[in-house]
Amino acid sequence: MSAPLASKLDDRINRLRIIAQAEPRLDGVLLYGSWTTGEADQYSDLEAYVYVYDDQVGSFDGRAFVEQLAPLKLAYTNMYGILAVVFDDLMRGEFHVAPANQGIDEIATWRGLVHLPDPNAAILLDRNGRLAEATACLRQPCRPDPVKTAQQISSELANWTLSLAQILARGEIARAHALMQTTIAPQQLQLLRLLRGSTDHWLTPSRALERDVSVKDQSRYAVTTARLGESEVRRAAAASWQWSRELVAEAAEQWGISMPHDLHHDITALLVADHQSSH
Repeated sequence: MSAPLASKLDDRINRLRIIAQAEPRLDGVLLYGSWTTGEADQYSDLEAYVYVYDDQVGSFDGRAFVEQLAPLKLAYTNMYGILAVVFDDLMRGEFHVAPANQGIDEIATWRGLVHLPDPNAAILLDRNGRLAEATACLRQPCRPDPVKTAQQISSELANWTLSLAQILARGEIARAHALMQTTIAPQQLQLLRLLRGSTDHWLTPSRALERDVSVKDQSRYAVTTARLGESEVRRAAAASWQWSRELVAEAAEQWGISMPHDLHHDITALLVADHQSSH
């Protein structure tokens, strides 16, 4: 992290700490994201959970609170119900404003998914010590249960690739292209990370992929990508499914997960038939 960036982030985070401590309706504030893992750069955003006492939630104005950090160019509730902002210096921010009891209790469900190397540094406010207790389990690097997770992803890849084959058969090329990018590829990359023991960026598996996995794995993934052209999307779909099968077979060999061989054969046949009919 460069010195100017560290100063900029540190200043804003220190300001967040000050205004949080001065706000009596807050039980706690917890940072998350790239700043807490030491990976922030000039393009990173400021991300925090803002835990409001349950009986004060109705009177708490999240936007007014965040505006105390710096002037805002944009503020809105995004598709996930999170207060998303853009500050006047173009730093972005995401603030989960949540009732304290429910929100802090939910931290236990993050285990294996979220990594906070130093939870104490991520805690900006903890009036009752509950955040320190709740986040202690997040010190360990993410390592999802391999058997359960690989089995889940195997099923997801089969289901979504069947949908992909059916969408292509309808001639909906743009929809197929989007499905591969937004749904299938992230699951493939998660399974790849699980197999390679590189799960620190589990929730955003494309993050730092160039650093985290081999050039060979990156090249294998690249074959499954495409521009929005009919022949290229159909080619990428076939390559994507072939890679999914390779990853699932590797997981089956390593962890003994079950594979729906008949369904895999049927999906392959659909993609082959679609490719042949398009020529």
